Amino acid sequence: MAELMPPPPDEMSRPGPTPADPGSQALAEALRSSFAVVKVVMFVLVVVFFASGFFMVGAQERVIILRFGKPQGSGDEELLGPGKLHWSFPYPIDELVHVPITGIQKVSSTVGWYATTPEQELAGTEAPAGPMLNPEVDGYVLTADNNIIHTRATLTYRITEPTLYVFNFVTASNAVQNALDNALLYAAGHFKVDDVLVGEVAGFQDAVRKRAVKSIEDYNLGITVEQCTVQSMPPRQLKDAFASVIAAEVKRNSLLNQAHSDENRVLSKAGADSESVVNLAESDRATVVAEVSSRAGQFQDLLPKWRANPSLFVQQRLDQALGRALTNVQDKVFVPENADGNTMELRYLLNREPLKPKAEESKP
Repeated sequence: MAELMPPPPDEMSRPGPTPADPGSQALAEALRSSFAVVKVVMFVLVVVFFASGFFMVGAQERVIILRFGKPQGSGDEELLGPGKLHWSFPYPIDELVHVPITGIQKVSSTVGWYATTPEQELAGTEAPAGPMLNPEVDGYVLTADNNIIHTRATLTYRITEPTLYVFNFVTASNAVQNALDNALLYAAGHFKVDDVLVGEVAGFQDAVRKRAVKSIEDYNLGITVEQCTVQSMPPRQLKDAFASVIAAEVKRNSLLNQAHSDENRVLSKAGADSESVVNLAESDRATVVAEVSSRAGQFQDLLPKWRANPSLFVQQRLDQALGRALTNVQDKVFVPENADGNTMELRYLLNREPLKPKAEESKP
């Protein structure tokens, strides 16, 4: 019968299984349950994280996706338009840049206007003007004749090339504002104060707009200028003096206009009178020429008759002339030439003896 061998020393020293502690067992089960819950929560968070990347684009805007600051896509693919659902990695992986397309943007100049606040402008109030202009807070511009005025410009524009508008400058609206400020200062330096305030208000505004548009095109901002309006006024400290000057200018222009009106009226009347006199003279000339031509034709017709019998012709013309001259003569008596050869006499009875009343004839 085989002899039983004792176990190896290491196996003899190994402790046997100990019974499980109820507390440890409960802790282990709780940890397993917690890990399961954490896994579910993390799964839900991942789903929510990726689901938050879905977005829609508004009808009046375009969206550019920046992944770690770099735009995704190329050309037209950079701009995501409306009409369908888009997706991107949530921030901070991707960043969405919303660019308005059809909306009108507006910027105002920051130079040339006195100190005020938006609240005061909305309320229609303003701080009272001090005794003198303060360059630290009051803006102003210099005109071509070295006068100081307040002026500000407002420019409205549309974004036509969003890629250029977003990526050419950190803040494109600031670039537009800088271009507008530069245009305002430049135009003011080329106009006199009277022209800016009264004489050429529209011309000054147009000069500001042209300068601003040129600067924007040089910057290549990708926008289209819609409108540019300019508001100008004299310094508030000199408001009354400027008002007096403007009133004098208005009166001067009114008197000049009245003088020009009188001048035009007098010139028009003189021209009409001159034309009337000329037309009357032309009419008289035509009448005289026609009459002379008619008489000349008559003389041409009578010439052969005179040549045939001059004495008879003379006698006939004499009778006609006397007949016209003595139209009102009652009786005309013609005495022919006597037999003794004396000259023929033509006698006219210019007036008869007045008839006697019948009552006088019947008297004895």
